Amino acid sequence: MSKQVIHSDKAPAAIGPYSQAVRTGNLVFLSGQIPLNPETMEIEHDFPAQVERVFTNLLAVCQAAGGDFSNIVKLNIFLTDMERFAEVNEIMKRYFTAPFPARAAIAVRALPRDVQIEIEGVMAL
Repeated sequence: MSKQVIHSDKAPAAIGPYSQAVRTGNLVFLSGQIPLNPETMEIEHDFPAQVERVFTNLLAVCQAAGGDFSNIVKLNIFLTDMERFAEVNEIMKRYFTAPFPARAAIAVRALPRDVQIEIEGVMAL
């Protein structure tokens, strides 16, 4: 099994010992993205801006791997406040169309850098 590391300068650099994404065969495993602005490495502050930034960052990594959101087959969404779930759904509709990817939404106590949302996924090319 060969692994290819995927990297985009249009998404935040990894803040730990991991890759933005790894491709093996026709699958691309997208590491969790948090709402870091890749140019400043600063956090977006209001929740809708955090969600938009996460999707923008994920899209940049998808494109670096040769795909886009139509290639995503699975998303895992981590939220520190499940009361914001409906907002995530509304924003997600701006980025995805049917057929939608499989998805899980998981409530967590905390996320890196005290952000409110993180999303990871799997893309099939």
